[in-house]
Amino acid sequence: MRSFKLAAAVAAVVGSLALSGAAASAAGRHAGQGGRRSGGCRVTLNVAPRLITAGESALAFGHMSCRTPNEEDGQTVTLYESSASSPGFSVAGTTTTDAHGFYQLSTGALTVNSIFYVTAGRAQSGQRVVKVAAQVTVSGPPEGVVPTNLRTGRHNRVTFIGTVSPADAGALVVLQRQNAVKGNEWHRIDLGVVGKEGSFSITHTFVVPGPANIRVMVHSGRRNIASPSNILSYEISQAQNPSLTIESSANPISYGQSTTISGAVAGAPDTAVQLLARTAPHGAYTQVGEVKTNSSGDYTFAPQTPLSNTYYQVQGAGKHSAVLYEGVKYVLTAGVSATTVQSGQSLTFAGTVTPGETGHAIYLERENLAGTNFHVIEVGTVSASSTYSIAHTFFSVGTTVVRIKIPGDPLNATTNSQPFTIQVTPAPSPDALTPETPGNSTQPPEGQV
Repeated sequence: MRSFKLAAAVAAVVGSLALSGAAASAAGRHAGQGGRRSGGCRVTLNVAPRLITAGESALAFGHMSCRTPNEEDGQTVTLYESSASSPGFSVAGTTTTDAHGFYQLSTGALTVNSIFYVTAGRAQSGQRVVKVAAQVTVSGPPEGVVPTNLRTGRHNRVTFIGTVSPADAGALVVLQRQNAVKGNEWHRIDLGVVGKEGSFSITHTFVVPGPANIRVMVHSGRRNIASPSNILSYEISQAQNPSLTIESSANPISYGQSTTISGAVAGAPDTAVQLLARTAPHGAYTQVGEVKTNSSGDYTFAPQTPLSNTYYQVQGAGKHSAVLYEGVKYVLTAGVSATTVQSGQSLTFAGTVTPGETGHAIYLERENLAGTNFHVIEVGTVSASSTYSIAHTFFSVGTTVVRIKIPGDPLNATTNSQPFTIQVTPAPSPDALTPETPGNSTQPPEGQV
């Protein structure tokens, strides 16, 4: 996939006239953001965030500096945009500089990758790129259904459907399953393409029981960056053996909770059956319980409290049940330093993860504009003390809803925090805005294509 390259920034030319007070300090923060001097003036440009989802906007801001300071006040700044779907540059908006030469304006809603620059008088800034992910949604069987309706085998194949906006007919859709101890690797399990109306459908047969965090990744060439969907979380078990069935009363469960394993043995009343368990997909089973069936062949074991994802199987009367996979979700706490923040300022999201897994990926997610799902806006990690802290800077003014998510892995299943409604207010003045830090907008790995 081709990607846009940022134009090289031109070194700042330091004027002989010193700026005074707060204006001088703010000008220093904007130095080095590109642009060329013309007619004794120079203009810089920042655009943040540099990575958004289709339908969202970014904030353009910068500073005009002139050899004669009074030329900086009230100058018209024109923002130009070139998008992947419309070659050439066109005017995206205008504003004026304040008394110290600072300015800010919104890019407006973006749907595809875009390049920006500004002019002020005869001065022109360097170019800035905003990468835009398509809005991708995927849906399948209901999550957390008991008994589970996701089982291995062709007769239990599952269809996942979804939409891509903006529509990009023919774009590659990769169905992926997460498979890593640290929750940060995605493996391709099937493929599809986007149809004319922006929809797709992929029918898949699961072969391997166990945890299944499912998403799609859409690759649409230069229009949008590789765009992930929301994540669906399932617990996949083997297809049932009708002569010895096995079910869980709750699947998944949270760390520390219990579930009851039950089922029936055909034609085997008053017969001893054993419950076997293992925590590794291919490890050895250990017996963890034994009971007798009733007069109808039904059995129920004492509640089980697994502390990690566990595979269960029942044997008795010369028969073995299918493998039942029991997911055990992480327990997640989450808080935020404030629910109101000025544009260009950061909030800190922090909490704990139980059980802790040092270096495990953890996501800060934002709800999309339609309110239908969440997408990742920053990736953090769990510390050795089973805590996490993600500082994120917000730029676009308005209300946004975010949450924390820890993705699942072979040890434990995924968990989401409660949502937080954040109000982003305008910066008191453009000179309060600083460039976005390198790690402020990050995405999980694209995974296997």
